[in-house]
Amino acid sequence: MSGNEHRQGRAERAADELVSVLLIADPGKPTALAHRLAARLPERLRRRGRPERVWTVSVRSEPYLSDEQADFSHVIDAVEPSSEGEDVVVYLTDLPRREDTLPVVADVSAEHLFVLISIAAVGGIRIEGRIRTIAQLAIASALGEPELAPSGARRRFPSVQIEAGMRYFAPSGLRRLRLLSGMVRANRPWRLVTGLSKVLVGAFATGAFALATSTIWQFADTMGPWRMSAATLLSIAAMVLWLVLDHELWERPTSPEERDRSVLYNTATVVTLAIGVAVLHVALFGLLLLTACVTLPPDLLSNTLGHDVNFSDYLTLSWLLASIATIGGALGSGLEDDSAVADAAYGVRQRQRFENTQKRSVKAE
Repeated sequence: MSGNEHRQGRAERAADELVSVLLIADPGKPTALAHRLAARLPERLRRRGRPERVWTVSVRSEPYLSDEQADFSHVIDAVEPSSEGEDVVVYLTDLPRREDTLPVVADVSAEHLFVLISIAAVGGIRIEGRIRTIAQLAIASALGEPELAPSGARRRFPSVQIEAGMRYFAPSGLRRLRLLSGMVRANRPWRLVTGLSKVLVGAFATGAFALATSTIWQFADTMGPWRMSAATLLSIAAMVLWLVLDHELWERPTSPEERDRSVLYNTATVVTLAIGVAVLHVALFGLLLLTACVTLPPDLLSNTLGHDVNFSDYLTLSWLLASIATIGGALGSGLEDDSAVADAAYGVRQRQRFENTQKRSVKAE
């Protein structure tokens, strides 16, 4: 059977009472999202379409997209949706896609009954609901059945005709910020604490050592909230800067075309690390507060400070110790190898892209 005959057969089946959808997703969070989407999408499509029609949705985890700027027609060739047994194929990737500076949420080919959705373009919050809306809209466009799309979706997501089909953009207003938050969310910055065990150990050791110094007690008693806040921000900034420079996480564009893309990825890296280090700071604060309460008697602290102490004094001391420990964590990060830091700082697909970028930079040199 030729490719055209196969596509025609899929279109005829999609017009019948049984329609099957295949969700192909990048490994990691996109696959987990695809499974949740598969559980609710059939009922959503049935309610907006013909009630007698039966929808089935299956999931497969496989990365096809190696370059986020790949042309949609090349993605179709890589996935080969006509070779799949399902009627409609939807590919979910957490790599960002853009047309110039506009974030692209979905590309749709009615000819191939294929949809490419960029999860990063929907932002960092309410991801599942937004992806479900986009998936319904894209499937409706692929099948030529506008009634399947959620009400108001066509107005929210502007579209243009492209050579391979239809392209949908992120809603107007804060588009770049939405894309940036989606990229940071895909990196899961809160994993930085568990991913960099040597950093955590080095930071805690630094804080615990400082806890035994009476001068630190006096500093904490006299600094005040503004100076303490400044110390916290400076310690977080220092660790982020150290991680970026020591482990070469800063992308350097090799051509003018890549400059804007590098700005976006470098910003996402800095925001990811800043959130991750902030989470580390909070974790250190909790650990050092517990350590201070257990090992530092109130009478000893009171004799040094010259006044009665209460729990707020322990909170203030632990706050300062966490900032000092964060600086120690920056030094401890030098003990981690570059791959461990990249694993902790990036999601699966962004890490693969980072490694490919590094290889290209080495070859260019």
